[in-house]
Amino acid sequence: MTSRERVLRAIEHKKTDRYPIDLGMHFSTGISVFAYYNLRKYLGLSTDTIEIVDMVQMLARVDEDILEMFHIDTMLLYPRAKQFQRWNPRGEYTFLASSDAVFEKTADGGYTQYKKGAEDLLLKMPENGFFFDGGWPEYRGNNFEEVVKRTASEAERLYHETDKFLAFMEFPAFFGGLDWMCDLYTDGNRIKKEQEAILKKQIRQADYLIKTFGDHIQMICLNSDLGTQMSPWIGKDMYDEYVFPYVKRFCEHIKSHSDYKIFLHSCGSIEPLIPSVIAAGVDVLNPVQISAANMDPEILKERYGKEIAFWGGGADTQKVLNLKDADDVAKNVKYLTDIFKKGGGFVFNQVHNIMGDIKPENIVSMLKTAYDNSFYVDEL
Repeated sequence: MTSRERVLRAIEHKKTDRYPIDLGMHFSTGISVFAYYNLRKYLGLSTDTIEIVDMVQMLARVDEDILEMFHIDTMLLYPRAKQFQRWNPRGEYTFLASSDAVFEKTADGGYTQYKKGAEDLLLKMPENGFFFDGGWPEYRGNNFEEVVKRTASEAERLYHETDKFLAFMEFPAFFGGLDWMCDLYTDGNRIKKEQEAILKKQIRQADYLIKTFGDHIQMICLNSDLGTQMSPWIGKDMYDEYVFPYVKRFCEHIKSHSDYKIFLHSCGSIEPLIPSVIAAGVDVLNPVQISAANMDPEILKERYGKEIAFWGGGADTQKVLNLKDADDVAKNVKYLTDIFKKGGGFVFNQVHNIMGDIKPENIVSMLKTAYDNSFYVDEL
């Protein structure tokens, strides 16, 4: 069974030899360049060409040697920068960054970053920090069709040269920020008109994407954080009125014009919204933040495990991966994967990205345990 087949069958709750494993397919399933450097050094692998793919979160492109070593079934679909520079933020850490990035050291020992030509989107990282904060510059350019063309070329190459599962990350999930949420209560009619315009635009973009990518990708990703640590940002009634109809129509359009699966990334405590997410036609939920309120893994699996695939939830990154030792990490991964693997519909990933200060032995323990516990013995 190829990796691509394994992931597709897992999403469809069909029998597989083992559950698939992801590391770095999405900008919320990845690993910090700092943690990745430490991991490669710990494993005795070269650290000479570690590439920053997300210039804000400072995420690494996971190399093929790591993908094979840890039996990863996915791969990031994100074209490399046209030109690179070497950036040494501190100590021995040296990374490949886009040559369009400008890094400047600040008086307090931190850094600012901006993209050439987009100086207004100034990012800041404190001394000894692991990621930037501020705007979110698009280093591939802002023309959707040009981004798709360039990405499609890379997708075709990866489709033929590897058996990895590929996804396109770029679509928002019809959910805005704090001011937008306030506007739901004060100017709801305007929000609905704006949602219609966004839907029309995203359907037009999706049609171009489907035509350009063909079967070289297997999934598209919707991305909006619907929850906080304690609860959803808005109630289910508001979600169903102002968000659900547009997600549903978008999903219906994708599924009537392609075989692509639909992945929703949403952090936080979102259990009350999951029935609506399922009804809208979403196939995959990520990152499954099991440390948030009302996100108990056993309850999630029991209530929704037959209707949606869980992509994540396989290691607690808030209380275990970052704070405990390797043995505790292994126990946590075994406990969580035993829950989520039942009946299929599970792709292993830690809850969101591996942060920059995570010990390499904990990462190895997590990935090794995930693989060791991945096999089904006539369980499906």
